[in-house]
Amino acid sequence: MGTGEETPGLGSIENPVRFKDQDFKKLLEACVKSGELFDDPAFPAEQKSIGMPEDPDPKNAIKWLRPKEIGKNAVFVEGTTGTTDICQGQLGNCWLLAALSCLTMHPTLFVKVVPPGQSLSQSYAGIFYFRFWQYGEWVEVVVDDRLPVRGGRLLFSYSHTCNEYWSALVEKAYAKLIGCYGSLKGGNISEGMEDFTGGIAYSTRVSSRTPRVLWRSLTAALSRGSLLSCFIEAGSYQEVGKVTGEGLIKGHAYAITDTVKVLNASVETLLLRLRNPWGFVEYRGPWSDKAKEWDDVDKAEKEKIELIKKEDGEFWISVEDLSRLFDVVELCSVNPDTLTEENPPASPVPPPSSTWTISEHEGFWVPGSSAGGSRKYKRSFWKNPQFQLVLREGDQPDDGDEEDEEDEEVDGDDSDEETAKEERAEKRKQKSKRCTVLVELLQKNRRQRDKVHFLYIAFHVYKVPSDFQSACLTRSFFMKNSPVGRSGKYRAQRGVWRKLLLDPGRYIVVASTYRPNQSGEFFVRIFSKTGNTLGKNDFSCSFDFLPVMAAPVSPDDQMRVQKTFDEAAGPDDRVNAKELMELFNSALDKDYHLPLETCRQLIFGEDTKGRASLSCKQAETLLTSLRQLQAIFFQFDEDSSGTMSPFELSAALEAVGMQCDRKIVELLSERFASGALHAPFHSFVSCVTRLRRLFALYESETSREVKDRGINFWLHQFLTV
Repeated sequence: MGTGEETPGLGSIENPVRFKDQDFKKLLEACVKSGELFDDPAFPAEQKSIGMPEDPDPKNAIKWLRPKEIGKNAVFVEGTTGTTDICQGQLGNCWLLAALSCLTMHPTLFVKVVPPGQSLSQSYAGIFYFRFWQYGEWVEVVVDDRLPVRGGRLLFSYSHTCNEYWSALVEKAYAKLIGCYGSLKGGNISEGMEDFTGGIAYSTRVSSRTPRVLWRSLTAALSRGSLLSCFIEAGSYQEVGKVTGEGLIKGHAYAITDTVKVLNASVETLLLRLRNPWGFVEYRGPWSDKAKEWDDVDKAEKEKIELIKKEDGEFWISVEDLSRLFDVVELCSVNPDTLTEENPPASPVPPPSSTWTISEHEGFWVPGSSAGGSRKYKRSFWKNPQFQLVLREGDQPDDGDEEDEEDEEVDGDDSDEETAKEERAEKRKQKSKRCTVLVELLQKNRRQRDKVHFLYIAFHVYKVPSDFQSACLTRSFFMKNSPVGRSGKYRAQRGVWRKLLLDPGRYIVVASTYRPNQSGEFFVRIFSKTGNTLGKNDFSCSFDFLPVMAAPVSPDDQMRVQKTFDEAAGPDDRVNAKELMELFNSALDKDYHLPLETCRQLIFGEDTKGRASLSCKQAETLLTSLRQLQAIFFQFDEDSSGTMSPFELSAALEAVGMQCDRKIVELLSERFASGALHAPFHSFVSCVTRLRRLFALYESETSREVKDRGINFWLHQFLTV
């Protein structure tokens, strides 16, 4: 008997993938046993780990020292972790450190990246570990604590508290994951935010909302555990790093760590707290550290918000000035529901993700094969990787946008206001019939040594006609049809993202680079509200057959089964496959009759104690199940052909309660459709029967090795024999 507890899947935060196959616990035990400090052979203390040209001046030589060799009072964390623990060194990675600053404001997210209990004193062996999200899975990275030092000071990230080293070690672990320190030069804050949370990062123009609405939106996002940052766009490369008259830096990432309302001479002001990852160079305008505006604020209120008049890179700014001086705000939400809602929840804990279904896909752009380029290249665009998306149920979308519109309204007469209310009500009514979908496309492994080489990428979403049968849309389709959704302009950044409201129906998502024949790897994830069917690629198959099997036996079917058993059952009160076939075919419509072989499969799918026959109760249950399957088959046989394409089969299986990825559906089609492209009803029954049995066997399996390989490997193994 099992314990009933499910082992977390490989790649989850509880069971992360071990980078370079390095097991922290085993390595720690070996070091403690030998009494030697850990030296990491996978990321050696050498120039290649720096990833930048070596300075020819011997005075600038880099030494690799452990914290206790740099300072005798070195600690992993001094007191509590906070934004001032992270200061940028001689590396252009403000995007990463700004994201890390944001992370410190959310303890539940922080401990996922920086597991607690690590120390430079207790059980110290010169080894530490951290976790990062990478394209659908959490990865655990082990490092030794030798850090690059020049002139007695850390070369890269450091803490204002000079004895603290956790941030420098996180930076080293991330550099190891990416390739080297040089690979961290330049990037978007969203990249770091996503890798620290597994969330969805996106940008919004500061000018897209009024200051008050912007403040309310950012306050709500912070309360839900989102990470926030902002920056001023540089007009040219020469402007990057230029300090403005207000003390702000162009092309530089700032973390947004808090919001607050303060009273100044009875006037309410909305403020935001920002942090410069440099740890110095602060804003010098109104509400900055030494601004006169603070003179009229109550002392208790200043203590409550922990106002510190110190050059530490942290400062307050009014939302009006932020709207005037900054261009872009970047947000990273750990849950799709928090992306547009405006009202703060009663609890800061993000809502559970169970209301969303996620489908994850990995793919390649292969020159001459699947790298078709943008829509501009009409002859090859259709060759790009395509992912299926089937939306069956409309959902209630967030009302944040409508709330913004109400806030922007200009007062008018009562009739105008009533008309506006009716229009908004009709808009909500129409939206409620649509499906909320979030699509994100990420390109992989584009940071190489000291260069960042992101391709220009985008995705397009096309509505598929109801008579669509092909496994891949052809060139003629794209010549005649326009996309119903897209990520926007092609961008040379790691990820592009868009939230879409689509009508129920069938869609194809096309991932592409701007120019054809550009080689690359990518990762697509699609979020959809529960009840919709997503294209299945490389996700963990799941099984929930009980709702279908739980339907009661109808009185007519009960009488029909009893009559069959009275007339045909032997002394053991059981019926064989042939007798079962006659029973089922007398009850099912002619187009859904079952052959003898399918009935044999049904028998062996039941618990018969090795006998090739069924009891009366088992026959009743199976007949009820077949009626349910017949109804599902009829529903998803959209062209009424009496057969199912692989796309239709995938949707029908999910309706039964079985989620199967694309590879499994292809195997089922090949196996049970007898080589034909489309499967008849009896093949659908065989698929369900076989899958039900395989899922049950997997659940009863106790081998740790089998469980670690996962359900997809299990299904693939048994469907190919």
